[in-house]
Amino acid sequence: MNVTELARRLRVTPQQLLAKLPELGFDIGARAIKVDDRTADQIYKKWLENARRERLRDQLVKQSQVGAKEPGAPKTDIKLPSVISVRDFAGKMNLPVTRVIQQLMKAGILASQNERIDFMTASIIAEELGYTATPESETEKELQQTSDAEDRLKQIMTSQEATTLQERAPVVVVMGHVDHGKTRTLDAIRATHVMEGESGGITQHIGAYQVEKKGKKLTFIDTPGHEAFTVMRSRGAKVADIAILVVAADDGVQPQTKEAVNIIQAAKLPFVVALNKIDKPDADPNRVMGQLAEVGITVEEWGGKTPMAKISAKTGQGIDDLLELVLLVAEVEKERIMSNPDTRAAGTIIESHVDKGEGPVATAIIQNGTLKRNDWLGISGTAYGRVRMMRDWNGKPMEEAPPGTPVKILGFKIAPAVGDIMEVPADPKLLEQKKARTSARQVTETLTATKQTPVEGEEGEVKKVMLNVILKTDVLGSLEAILGTLEKIKHDLVGVEVIQRGLGNVTEADIERAANSKPSVVYGFNVMVPTPIEVMARDKTVDVKKTKIIYDIFDDVVARLNALLPQEKIITELGTGEVAAVFRTEPGRMVVGMRVKTGKLAAEAKVRIYRNEEIIGDGVIESLQSGKSAVKEVGAGTECGLSYKGKIKLQVGDRLDAYTEESKARKLESFR
Repeated sequence: MNVTELARRLRVTPQQLLAKLPELGFDIGARAIKVDDRTADQIYKKWLENARRERLRDQLVKQSQVGAKEPGAPKTDIKLPSVISVRDFAGKMNLPVTRVIQQLMKAGILASQNERIDFMTASIIAEELGYTATPESETEKELQQTSDAEDRLKQIMTSQEATTLQERAPVVVVMGHVDHGKTRTLDAIRATHVMEGESGGITQHIGAYQVEKKGKKLTFIDTPGHEAFTVMRSRGAKVADIAILVVAADDGVQPQTKEAVNIIQAAKLPFVVALNKIDKPDADPNRVMGQLAEVGITVEEWGGKTPMAKISAKTGQGIDDLLELVLLVAEVEKERIMSNPDTRAAGTIIESHVDKGEGPVATAIIQNGTLKRNDWLGISGTAYGRVRMMRDWNGKPMEEAPPGTPVKILGFKIAPAVGDIMEVPADPKLLEQKKARTSARQVTETLTATKQTPVEGEEGEVKKVMLNVILKTDVLGSLEAILGTLEKIKHDLVGVEVIQRGLGNVTEADIERAANSKPSVVYGFNVMVPTPIEVMARDKTVDVKKTKIIYDIFDDVVARLNALLPQEKIITELGTGEVAAVFRTEPGRMVVGMRVKTGKLAAEAKVRIYRNEEIIGDGVIESLQSGKSAVKEVGAGTECGLSYKGKIKLQVGDRLDAYTEESKARKLESFR
């Protein structure tokens, strides 16, 4: 193919193309005239990919500036408690929660929208976003109750004597872009088929699994790959010791791949690259390794320090090599992957839900000590129950859960929040004093919707049409992910307000609330809607939607908001004319002579009537006549007869401004 033809296809000049090619990794010479078809195809794909990457970078830069105040602008004062959730923190500043999470990540802090940050951290982030934070008054007891969970875990780990520490199973998190094969990679590792049970091929919530290789156990956390699960992936990185970054050899580095890299680097996690789909005909490992180098990851094959395994999760090729690399990294990092198995257990909650038969159930990764049956469970100094039963990831009963083990715990009286640090207390009697009050607060935090801050304009508060949503899900992880997607929907005229949210099946109370809060809709994600509840919903004309795919909820919400949007009126100015004579006057109708000054006058157009430069009313042009003929329109510089319909009686010298008006349905732009 000629270079000029290729440049034409890319809509650039041949000189621009030849100058850019070395930067893209192609060396065909600065004076090349032709290039073989295979190379031309590679150049075409690489060029488009690079252009897409540059556009994405520009969008990210713009997004990072959204919500930030202009330099030198006066800062807004906000009051913050000693500890606040990221979601509530964003609400205090009237900013999208994703904007706040992004700012936290820039500061090296990985926090989900439901996690708590201390006042010092929040005040620094608020300062960067154009706000001045002042503390709310709290007693020392309240400060102690709301102590930061992550600091508590660090305190537990650092309090262990070096002589008591032993190696534990490393916790491995698998991250990467959607559809790049994370779940299939885990399937290949543990020889099961989890993905077949998932909806739409996307893992719906985090699960933990354990495998054995060369006599050593490895604990894997499976994080979902959809962009809706950004917060959940951050949570997975907090718990993990090692990360596997899965990148498809045929698709390369994508936006969520970069996001995963940022999370891994911010968490300072050692990691391994798994180059998946290596068996596909269009796999291009060199291209992908070049893309990884662009985001700061140089693999060992290219002289860097990051180990990489070329695998096919579909055929099982290279899986053993990948596990060997994980074990090697674990060996190098073994001083960090230590714990004391002979002390009281402590770990992180990675999943939580309410089961119809078992009650509140949570999955935890034990990070220190050994959890045993009948152990008391405490979170932030609060009594949460007692271990009634434990199961491993296969569902088999367990008597003990050593460090590094994922365990399903039954016996909670209240479902804990994902990310909470669970620990066995030294004296459970001290927890009982706080049980009742703190439990009530926990239920409120988990199940009560956060009210949206009204949007204000120049002339005061702008009233928006709100779609009231009642959301019921199977687990907290799903609830958190759905709330994260709904946060994206921003519009001046319509909005979403989650007026009630919770875990478990749709209930009569949900239908009653929806019936009294129209326009409303009830969403049930992975939960049941009993037949009597469906009948009640029909009787009260309440929409109830059941789904197993998160973005079905998102798409349905957008469609409902589009229906709520008022139509947009488009006004087109036509021209102006002056009344020269009045020929006939009837009730609500007149025939006058007009001189067209500018533009044109058209039959059936609307008119604004001006007298002495002041608008006095409006009307409609019924028909126009030029000479003895009826015409559709009359241009500037001519005279005509005009039949006018309206309440105002026209006078000689009045000015008529003609215009057309049409209605157009508004539509929310895509947020996906």
